[in-house]
Amino acid sequence: MFGNTSILVLGLHKYHWKNIDMTIFRDPKWISAFEYPYASYQEIPEAVFEDINKALDTVQSSSPLVSVIISAWNEEVDILKTVGSLSRTVTRFPFEIIVVNNNSTDNTQHTLDRLHIRNYFQPIQGWGPGRQMGMENARGRYILMADADCIYPLCWVEIMTTGLEQPGVISVYGRYSFISDIGFARWQLSLLGFCKDMMAEVRHIKRPFLNSYGMSMGFVREYGMKEGFYMNRTHGEDGRMCFDLMKYGKVKQIRSNKNRVWTGVRTLKKGGSFSNVLRVRICKELKRFSIYFNTKMKYHPSKDQNANDM
Repeated sequence: MFGNTSILVLGLHKYHWKNIDMTIFRDPKWISAFEYPYASYQEIPEAVFEDINKALDTVQSSSPLVSVIISAWNEEVDILKTVGSLSRTVTRFPFEIIVVNNNSTDNTQHTLDRLHIRNYFQPIQGWGPGRQMGMENARGRYILMADADCIYPLCWVEIMTTGLEQPGVISVYGRYSFISDIGFARWQLSLLGFCKDMMAEVRHIKRPFLNSYGMSMGFVREYGMKEGFYMNRTHGEDGRMCFDLMKYGKVKQIRSNKNRVWTGVRTLKKGGSFSNVLRVRICKELKRFSIYFNTKMKYHPSKDQNANDM
């Protein structure tokens, strides 16, 4: 492992400290506009739909270059975070938003029907089937994947697509940060985010597909259609897609701090306290650190899973 120190230094030399999440002690103020306080679909006021739809009618194009694909399962309220924030997008690239209802059992479909977006129903459970249906119905040359419970900065489509347009680039991925909550203070999440960003730099040297999360990832649709997503509930289908695309071109990491996607801590809470979450993730990374420098690029979903990593 120590023999790879020079490789690690080489991979990190392009890293700029300004790309670290600098909101150390508080969440950015702009995300509060999209943290809708409703507990159910029935609580959402008509005025909220009217506000989002007015913005959607302005930003979306009937001839998109970019298709933003979102797979949603039981997100009757949280989908407003994603669509609402994307409705404020500022970009020179014409785009559309497609949400696939991935066999939800709540009122997700009712919410989607009241939003001015294209939506489809996928009865096959799983992230892969949902994103596959979205990709198949997309009209854009580029696919950007978003999650149904995240908040997106207004520059996200612009920066991600600009990366995809660079010569030789087949796929891009961005970074994300956690929104503070009870038991997970912003300074603690900033520490976790710093560790996560450093590990992303290490992985990117030889295994960038392990950094490709469906909450902030993009690729050229033509080649995505050739490879396709897993049509089952395979864990890490986003990283698998990135790996399969690497035969066609380069994977670019978007380090821009202002391009960060913001998400809640509900997945972290499954691990217990913050201290336990941090300890478990550090131990996990130490155990497999050496494989990140392995030149053998065989992807094994049961071993190289990329969800819920640091």
